[in-house]
Amino acid sequence: MATTEFNVTGMTCGHCEMSVREEVEEIPGASVSQVSHETGRLVVESDQPVDDAAVKAAVEEAGYSAERAA
Repeated sequence: MATTEFNVTGMTCGHCEMSVREEVEEIPGASVSQVSHETGRLVVESDQPVDDAAVKAAVEEAGYSAERAA
């Protein structure tokens, strides 16, 4: 299983987390193992590596921005 971590900016509450989770989980094969507005962390798991651009686009669709964590 591939795990990728992203830093998400703009989330302020649990509703924000839910919005990000819903959008990212629409990516085929992706699931969210963690999303936190407190830490700005998003962890995506998948059977195969997920394209960073797809995750960024999904997070932007939810109204936030994301960068892959170093």
